Amino acid sequence: MPYQETVQHKQYTRRTLVVGAAQVALLGALGARLYHLQVVEQDRYQLLAEENRINLRLLAPPRGRVLDRFGVELASNRRNYRLLLVAEEAGDPAAVIDKVARLVRLEERQIERVLREVRRRRKFVPVEVASNLDWDDFARINVNTPDLPGIHMEVGETRDYPLGPVFAHVVGYVGAVSEKEIGGDPVLELPGFRIGKTGIERIYDVALRGRAGDSQVEVNAYGRVIRELSRTEGKRGDDQMLTIDAALQNYIVKRLEGESAAVAVLDVHGGDVVALVSNPSFDPNLFNVGISQRKWQEYSSSKYKPLINKAIQGSYPPGSTYKMIVALAALEAGAVKPDTTVTCRGMMQLGKGKFHCWKKWGHGPVALHQALEESCDVYFYELAKRLGPDRIAAMAMRFGLGERTGINLPGEREGIIPTKAWKEAVIGRPWLQGETLVVSIGQGYVEATPLQLAVMAARLANGGYAVVPRIVRPRAALESMSDDRPPPQPGSYDGPPPFPKIDVKAANLRLVQEGMWGVVNKQNGTANKSRLVETEVPEGVEMAGKTGTSQVRRITMRERERGVRKNEEKPWEERHHALFVAYAPYDAPRYALAVVVEHGGGGSSAAAPVAKDIMTEVLRLDPLSPRPRGELARRATPVERG
Repeated sequence: MPYQETVQHKQYTRRTLVVGAAQVALLGALGARLYHLQVVEQDRYQLLAEENRINLRLLAPPRGRVLDRFGVELASNRRNYRLLLVAEEAGDPAAVIDKVARLVRLEERQIERVLREVRRRRKFVPVEVASNLDWDDFARINVNTPDLPGIHMEVGETRDYPLGPVFAHVVGYVGAVSEKEIGGDPVLELPGFRIGKTGIERIYDVALRGRAGDSQVEVNAYGRVIRELSRTEGKRGDDQMLTIDAALQNYIVKRLEGESAAVAVLDVHGGDVVALVSNPSFDPNLFNVGISQRKWQEYSSSKYKPLINKAIQGSYPPGSTYKMIVALAALEAGAVKPDTTVTCRGMMQLGKGKFHCWKKWGHGPVALHQALEESCDVYFYELAKRLGPDRIAAMAMRFGLGERTGINLPGEREGIIPTKAWKEAVIGRPWLQGETLVVSIGQGYVEATPLQLAVMAARLANGGYAVVPRIVRPRAALESMSDDRPPPQPGSYDGPPPFPKIDVKAANLRLVQEGMWGVVNKQNGTANKSRLVETEVPEGVEMAGKTGTSQVRRITMRERERGVRKNEEKPWEERHHALFVAYAPYDAPRYALAVVVEHGGGGSSAAAPVAKDIMTEVLRLDPLSPRPRGELARRATPVERG
């Protein structure tokens, strides 16, 4: 072979080797990459592929129930008939919605919202047209579905309050989740999900909410659902059992019909709140399904404040119901003895000021028992002069006034128990002696809620134990509902009362209790006409109590000289508040209550008769007594839907 050809052949062979080696290297790299992707990274890419094909969707869990102490449902879940529209099946969504509006009532704003959602969402995504339809509407739509392309009916669950306004302030209501409330919980972003907004629904929202379930669905590249692969239902929320007796609550609401008032009833030993009523009330179901603008305006502008829970958020001058505190403070301080008399001539002069007694011509010489029984103002003016505001305030705080009771409901107010330091800090002016006299009859700066007054009455009744109210029963009571045993019905707590003893002498406390007995049961007692009737309660059962009337505006001297108009002749907002606190049975205290009738007039004429009727019903029902399960079922039947 010629030399030149030999050189060219060698060069060709070398190029071939280089190219071949490069090809082998590329094929090797490609093979290695394929091995890495298909073998080493198999699980990862398989998961990614599955995630593109399979969507995991959260399922809202059923919300837990709220029950009364006997298992009556106060908040539950009912069927929710919903109407959905799929735009791609409808053709002309506006025309379909127009047909639907002829069959069921749709407000203009609902129609506008649906059409806006249709334009915003992908065509195959369902849009809610209406929810909480009744059965007639649901059936009417179903019958006409052949003429309603794209319309689908769905049956789900929504919150229901069977007793309506009777428990609105206690149980509260649920509502749609706002943007601020979403936080990081994806469950809260589910369409139509509701959370607690007020009352027990709000305080125990997380426990009631439960744990979400999930659904695995197969979707195509456009996100359209092809089929459901698996489903795990959510865990139902925990039920909450209240201490309240629904039948008693229902009775009180009926008794307060036509009044703007509040009532609290509790166990004097254990603190179980067996009734907590604020009247007038509202329908909590409206806030779940969507309250109309007209109804909201009606509620929010009413002078009777139906949206306010007056039992814990209403703060009122306690009037003469405060006199037991002043009497105890004076006895404990040694400022007065049981037989110390003060002469009441209808008023007390202090400097240039005159402080009047409710009885124009006075009570004459009175001692402690008569002063409480007949509610002599001048007697307590004298006690206050000897005590000063700070010692009165200290006793009031020991009996539960001036601070939140600790009941597990939102929005509770503290009330006001004034001291010299308080006035300096809050108002910026020094204390005046005349203000001490005003405080002694529960006026001036003094304010308390009805529940605080009931707690005060309970502590006076139970021998001076600092009972604390509770409104939710322990889990043991709820769990026992699932077997054949009756649930625990504590005469106090489910165990020994954990409350400390208030540092007051038993003899002094007994003197105050006797005075409260005289208010109701002595001939000259201010609530004598409201004593318990033997034909309505067990023989020998008596009630002790104290009336109170608190002015909402100061009566000027000029008005007194001209003659003060009768309470009923004044505009409603200027009339006195009527109050009454009580406990029974007197010999073996079991229940305490407080009644406040806003602008009702005198405590003896407006509040005491209400308290007498309520206490009679409390003793008849006796919600703290154990009873067989069959009787529990019958016990709940008097409750009516609000």
